[in-house]
Amino acid sequence: MLERIDWKSADAATRKRALSRPSESGEAFEAARRIVEEIRVEGDAAVRRWAERLDRWAPDSFRVAQAELDAAEAALAEGDREAILAAAGAVRRFHAEQGYRSYEVETWPGGRAERRVTPIDVAGLYVPAGTAPLVSTLVMLAVPARLAGVQRIAVIAPPRKGQGVEPTLLGAAKLLGLDEVYAIGGAHGVAALGYGVAGLPRADRIFGPGNAYVAAAKAILAQSAGGAAADLPAGPSEVMVVADATADAELVASDLLSQAEHDALTQVVLVAFSNDFVDRVEIELEAQLAGLPRAGIARAALANSRALLVQDEDAAVEAANAYAAEHLIVQTANPRALADRVRHAGSVFLGPWTPEAAGDYAAGPNHSLPTAGAARAYGGVTVEMFQKTTTVLELSREAARAIAPTVERLAALEGLDAHRIAMKLRRDRAEAGR
Repeated sequence: MLERIDWKSADAATRKRALSRPSESGEAFEAARRIVEEIRVEGDAAVRRWAERLDRWAPDSFRVAQAELDAAEAALAEGDREAILAAAGAVRRFHAEQGYRSYEVETWPGGRAERRVTPIDVAGLYVPAGTAPLVSTLVMLAVPARLAGVQRIAVIAPPRKGQGVEPTLLGAAKLLGLDEVYAIGGAHGVAALGYGVAGLPRADRIFGPGNAYVAAAKAILAQSAGGAAADLPAGPSEVMVVADATADAELVASDLLSQAEHDALTQVVLVAFSNDFVDRVEIELEAQLAGLPRAGIARAALANSRALLVQDEDAAVEAANAYAAEHLIVQTANPRALADRVRHAGSVFLGPWTPEAAGDYAAGPNHSLPTAGAARAYGGVTVEMFQKTTTVLELSREAARAIAPTVERLAALEGLDAHRIAMKLRRDRAEAGR
């Protein structure tokens, strides 16, 4: 079921293939580029054309009516309402420790430099809802946006084919205090939000995971003049589980399947220390697949997945750092000792009592994480991502006089004479008492 690769004997090409993601083909990127470019040029007309083609849903207004949000919230079962609020509470407690701070420093005598922190004006939240309404993603994005002080939060979510957004997601949005929701998703929804067309606001930054097309659209917008910034590369989900002989094969299989059921392009990777353990995990995978409603999706994901066989923990750490997983689960005799050596991972889950599923829903840390190896350079969504900093500088006469020789010398060194003169004029006036 899982392709087995011996990590020690694998050459560089084999290792590269073993660590590649199924979503790495350029097909999604090129399709998203076409959609984004058409919407940039044509605006509303292109948005509606793609919405009709991909979602069979292009109403006069993509915005979900307030009455529909109210009705969806009222229809939430009491148990669901309590679970959403409990999860939001845990996420709020974890993220409340985050956020940039303002400060002031005297860098020269009489020279005051300060940093000012302000939230972005408009945050766009992308919430996947095509095959499963990810209420948890809404919680993970809305809570830090609120903590950052964002005044306008616009949510976009893919409608069900030929229908509106799944009611549970709408109810959760209203429960969390969000009243601006748009029934549009995919690359066309991202582009509409990024450029502010088809009745959607122009987002300063777009947050949230999605499929390969959504991830590509976010990346394209972030590189385009006038396009919205992106939070982080967050495409199809993935997990790596490092498990030694002390691990429970049933639990390991359940962790692999809890990711595999997301999407056919999801990838799960097992790092094991023996073929015997992989055999036991595969037996458990088959047994658990039999009872899964999304077994077909999970099997498709498993077809893109791997089992890496390692000889010791050094090799396991090497493989984990090379893969840079979105989610890393460590089920070994001493999980913290191994995990402390891993530098590249979006989020780490230690020991047999810590399933990644807990992190997906209610543990507190954010589940919107970097995928496809981006954990080498990115972390998950934070309050800081919804903020920006502005520096403010004020020099007194004395500070201008003190700093001038340094500025003038460096400007001359770079051959930028207007810079030198701008500083020298102030030094001359300061020295003359003017």
